[in-house]
Amino acid sequence: MSKEEKTRYSEAELNEFEELIIEKLEKAKNELKILKETLNKSNDEGTDSTSGNTKVLEDGADTAEKENLSQLAARQQKFINNLESALVRIKNGTYGVCSVTGKLISKDRLRAVPHTTQSIEAKLSQQN
Repeated sequence: MSKEEKTRYSEAELNEFEELIIEKLEKAKNELKILKETLNKSNDEGTDSTSGNTKVLEDGADTAEKENLSQLAARQQKFINNLESALVRIKNGTYGVCSVTGKLISKDRLRAVPHTTQSIEAKLSQQN
């Protein structure tokens, strides 16, 4: 008995991925909120109580920290956008289908990177 290759995940499988994505999305949004709060606090707190050369060093460290926090926040926002796009693909039935090969992306890959649009084979072939 030959088994046809699946071209789509079942409703139950999609529900499993949807739950995983929603869980990751909530966590990512909480982390982004914390990053934004930290950025706002660091903008509010001046270094008026310090003086001289120490102030210059602290200002440089503050600037570097703010840049790092801003980069983390931007990366987190991109991750959130990718997760939200994955939820849209679940709704329209294209989730888990490789955008390059048209074949199903392995469940293991989707569990590890639930917002991916490419199978590992497609991803690796583009890097060469």
